[in-house]
Amino acid sequence: MDLFEPTRQAFALLASGDARLWGTIWISLWVALAAVALTAPAAITVGFLLAKIKFPGRRLLIVLMQALLSFPTVVIGLVIYLLLSRRGPFGAFELLFTPWAIMLGYIVIALPILIVFTVSAVQGADPRIFETARSLGASPLRAASTTLWEVRFAVMAGIVNAFGRVVSEVGCALLVGGNIAGLTRNIPTAIALETAKGEFAQGIALGMVLVVLAVGINIALAALQGRGGLE
Repeated sequence: MDLFEPTRQAFALLASGDARLWGTIWISLWVALAAVALTAPAAITVGFLLAKIKFPGRRLLIVLMQALLSFPTVVIGLVIYLLLSRRGPFGAFELLFTPWAIMLGYIVIALPILIVFTVSAVQGADPRIFETARSLGASPLRAASTTLWEVRFAVMAGIVNAFGRVVSEVGCALLVGGNIAGLTRNIPTAIALETAKGEFAQGIALGMVLVVLAVGINIALAALQGRGGLE
């Protein structure tokens, strides 16, 4: 198969500002960004508490969060589909096959990633940071903020990882979103559809966008880490 011509067409599509192509990209970006932004505060808080507070079942809960990292996203999509379907307990909200259903799936996928990264970051930090802040009169919230600031790059890596996971996710998005053009069709589901139809230029163009996103956010994180190392 000649890949040169579809690749040339892919670049032409991106440069032309094709409304269908860029509409798909926009849907992917805002849903993924919103899901991670909504999940991060709660997940980071839970991760910090799991790392710092000892209670019965704590270790089991951390192991469960770690296990969820490799949980099949298509199964997450199936569970959400059943919950949001007309016969499901939340069917009255009519969220199925909307961007909000995809966002809910993304939240479930991103949650354990952010929690596990935060737990690992806080447990790897010097415990004297929190203790010193408390001994100097800082409130528990202020001491926690100080600790999280010290491990901010590790936490940011978790956020980047979560975004990369959800923006490229296909199984859950396809099940609960329905791949509806202009509404729920995002980059991964569009790639699957266009490739199956033989529209390789569209698939390659969208794949390029995913690669640029993945490389770009990791370069940005590396640049921030490099600047942080100079402080």
